[in-house]
Amino acid sequence: MTAPSAITSEARRVSVVIPTWNGGARFREVLAALAEQDLEGGFQLVVVDSESSDGSAEAARAAGALVETIPQREFNHGATRNRAIARSSGELVCLLTQDARPLDESYVRCLTQVYDENPRVDGVYARQFPRPDCDPLLAERLRQWSAARTERELKVFAPGDPARSRAMYRSLPPLERYLSCAFDDVASSVRRSTWQRWPFPHRSFGEDVAWARSVLLAGGEIAFEPTARVEHSHRIRMGREFRRIYADHRNLYELFELRNVPDWQAVWSGWAWQRGFYRDLLAGLRLSSAERLWWRAYSVPYALLETDAQFLGARSHWKTGESAFWRWFDRRVRAGI
Repeated sequence: MTAPSAITSEARRVSVVIPTWNGGARFREVLAALAEQDLEGGFQLVVVDSESSDGSAEAARAAGALVETIPQREFNHGATRNRAIARSSGELVCLLTQDARPLDESYVRCLTQVYDENPRVDGVYARQFPRPDCDPLLAERLRQWSAARTERELKVFAPGDPARSRAMYRSLPPLERYLSCAFDDVASSVRRSTWQRWPFPHRSFGEDVAWARSVLLAGGEIAFEPTARVEHSHRIRMGREFRRIYADHRNLYELFELRNVPDWQAVWSGWAWQRGFYRDLLAGLRLSSAERLWWRAYSVPYALLETDAQFLGARSHWKTGESAFWRWFDRRVRAGI
């Protein structure tokens, strides 16, 4: 297949959907990587753009995509992905973010061949690598994430048996419940027939893990495919990181009753442990003396931010019922995530 024929707006067995908003140069890199994909028959590309002002929608159209524009205020992580999937036609739908760049021409093929190998699979997620310019603290956290592993995995409780699946799920402690339902729609795919039964929930954050939980509790199967590889990370910004971790652990408590940091004592002890962890991590990295000193200083408040955000996010479910201040704080933190 020649590269220009990879992307089309026409119906294909495989569709790729991307929500965009001012994707910039990185989104152009993603489009270029998609144009190089080696997939027999090509694939349909659908983009739902939230009123970008940097030409992202025009770049997608020029690449051959079907583009729909929505008001920015209407964007929702779950609902917007549902909208994009509904506009697509593929039996298999690959989900990608505007800054997750496929690392080779086999990405889409590797992500979709799992369905041919196992006709019971409902969703597949890909392996993620930090960008070369990723901050060392964040890069280490990403290396510990489920989507960074090297081995294939199939997640299933009891195939085709919802009652037994739910019983098996309830028997697990909260952390194992979460790990058993890990899924990341930064770079993933879903079977259309499964999505029609279980569309993504209308959530401002964590729609992917919530979707996987619903599918697995219904007796479905989720796969991790490490040969499908993307490069994806964001540079650390303290405020953004606090909001993201807060929202993440708010979801984890809601979905799995998980509280990694249960009380203030755990905040302080966790801060001390994390400071030591980052100190040892930075000591082993190839950094200049100035860089190491900078990141050592940066890691002290960053470690506190991590533990504090986990603690506050998990306890927000009952704190927001206790005071108007906490309801205001919760809305402000989660706004725009």
